[in-house]
Amino acid sequence: MRVPLFSIQSEFRYEIVRKIFEGGMGIVYEAEQHGSRDFVKRVAIKIIRPNYASQKMFIENFIGEAKLVADLIHTNIVQTYHLGEANGVCFIAMELIRGVNLEQFSHQLADKRKTLSKELAVFITSRIARGLAYAHSKSDKNFKPMGIVHRDVSFKNILIAFEGDVKLTDFGIAKAKGFLTDQEGEVVAGKPDYMSPEQADFQITDKRSDIFSAGVVLGHLLLGRNLFKGATAEESRNRILNQPIPDFRALDARIDDKLNDILHHCLARDTNRRYATADELMYDLEYYIYHSGYGPTNETLGKFIRELFGQEPVKPVAADAQLKTIFLAQNAR
Repeated sequence: MRVPLFSIQSEFRYEIVRKIFEGGMGIVYEAEQHGSRDFVKRVAIKIIRPNYASQKMFIENFIGEAKLVADLIHTNIVQTYHLGEANGVCFIAMELIRGVNLEQFSHQLADKRKTLSKELAVFITSRIARGLAYAHSKSDKNFKPMGIVHRDVSFKNILIAFEGDVKLTDFGIAKAKGFLTDQEGEVVAGKPDYMSPEQADFQITDKRSDIFSAGVVLGHLLLGRNLFKGATAEESRNRILNQPIPDFRALDARIDDKLNDILHHCLARDTNRRYATADELMYDLEYYIYHSGYGPTNETLGKFIRELFGQEPVKPVAADAQLKTIFLAQNAR
């Protein structure tokens, strides 16, 4: 057991600025982290939605998520800084991404009647593959594989910063050894129109499940719609399980043989016919856009998204007065 050289006791004060996003089980706020000598850093604060905050399993998984991602330090994964508790409310302080998620991005494309180039669609997916490759291969401090499977790779959980960085976030239902309470095989976790067939069929998943989801993301980016999305969650799951995987070349003339092959390799229902690792997917995607020379970069994507959204990407939402009171009361101690 490693003996620390010495300890430092310190406290931060968080001032909630505005609500960024509200999902099924969590809410994310923008906040100012105040340290000593007028130090200020903008961060994101994630909390459990109040109607789940008293349920033991949700609290345990929320804490497990923070511990799981604490050492996931990668340019394509949103970084976690701190797990805290204020007046009984657990929160996670995370890297603040000034940008939008892919759902907001796709809505803006539709509103502005813009089309995303196939090169940028492939580039975005390649960055997600990079983040997944890192997470899938992550080992613990004893060099034992952690067995991480994200299980919720979807438009809402992929962020694009206005500088062009692509970030995977929300490991709240990820599978990993010893971190989160899991009922895999008994309940379905994830968004129905992005999940893999094995997820939709209540089977045990491995890292290839995330690769199927990445394929759904790529298809959605290219076509401007999710082919598996139904009117209900049940219909989406049924499409994931049974709908024939199309010839994408017939759906979009920009999609050539190689890109069609990549999509089919991702979306193979037989896991043994799917990409075995995210590294393999990443290689094929990057070879596709770079093999003939110069291809898209973070700067290319950043320029595109800044032009698409302008200076005010999302309308600010006021922070809940109750939450602000909780944090300020705790910080005043």
